[in-house]
Amino acid sequence: MTPAACVLTSWMALAGPPWPHAEPVVRTVGDLAVPPGFARVPVKEGSYAAWLRRLPLKDGNPPVRLHDGTEKPWQDGHAAVVDLDVGKGDLQQCADAAIRLRAEYLRDARREDALCFHYTSGDAVPWSRWRAGERPRVKGRKVGWEATARRDAGYASFRAWLANVFTYAGTLSVAAETAAVGDVKAVRAGDVFVMGGSPGHAVTIADVARAADGRVAFLVLQSHMPAQEVHVVSRPGSDLAPWYTDDFGAELALPEWTFTRGSLRRWPDNACARTR
Repeated sequence: MTPAACVLTSWMALAGPPWPHAEPVVRTVGDLAVPPGFARVPVKEGSYAAWLRRLPLKDGNPPVRLHDGTEKPWQDGHAAVVDLDVGKGDLQQCADAAIRLRAEYLRDARREDALCFHYTSGDAVPWSRWRAGERPRVKGRKVGWEATARRDAGYASFRAWLANVFTYAGTLSVAAETAAVGDVKAVRAGDVFVMGGSPGHAVTIADVARAADGRVAFLVLQSHMPAQEVHVVSRPGSDLAPWYTDDFGAELALPEWTFTRGSLRRWPDNACARTR
């Protein structure tokens, strides 16, 4: 069995990525070559890190497309495009893409009770309430819930819930419901670099590799404004591209954003456990 076939079998064991994508999956994040002297870190089967490593990539390195199907004006900032739909409208931007990936993983891993995110206001929006037929109602700065729909745990309902979260969440809410990692050498796939604000930005760590000398390398996924396809961020001018390493100093300079070293954060196991 070829590596690609192994990946496809693994995806199918989890019912496969439910979003529209090419069939069969021929290339994944895990197929991107690591730099010389590095080796991918072992990951636990069923973990978010393992799931991200299996993310399907489009063949070659096609242009990144915006939510309306047009090409992003600047095309020099990516090394691969994730085979993941953008959704409807200008919603799935930077923080939303980080939320989308985390949410798809939790649903695929059958951890639906942990599916919960927060509005920028701090109000929790759990999937459990939405699938039960309740809907959040935003009135000024207050959020209430009303039972106005039938119970629906299907994928279309899940995507409608995510679209609602995207509307009222952002980099500030992602920063608030994640915890600081502290040491960049402790980075894991699934962690996020996030700087909350207007503007702010958030990216997801897709994979991690280590070298014998202790250096740590990682791949970065992002969407941006306007909403666009999630892509592997490039590293122009580096022989390690598209991998970034932990020895970047005080700032991580990506082609379209610069993060401070202390902005690496990690999702909680259950975000609904966070109090306002």
